[in-house]
Amino acid sequence: MSRIFRYRNYRFFFFSREEPRMHIHVFSPDGEAKFWIEPSLKLAVNKGLRETELKELENQIREHEQQIRNAWNERFNR
Repeated sequence: MSRIFRYRNYRFFFFSREEPRMHIHVFSPDGEAKFWIEPSLKLAVNKGLRETELKELENQIREHEQQIRNAWNERFNR
């Protein structure tokens, strides 16, 4: 598991080669989510996070998108 960044009590990370499609996981004490990055940003899985939290997380992913893409490409050699 590779942590990419933190925002408040949320941890944004990748699992090792879970699947080839670019995505990011988000974990907090209240729940977790998975967002697709490609072909466009979209919620894939939500376990326990509220809609307002998901929108805030999506905004953070948009703000850090280049950092996420760079980390993905470095981690998975794309």
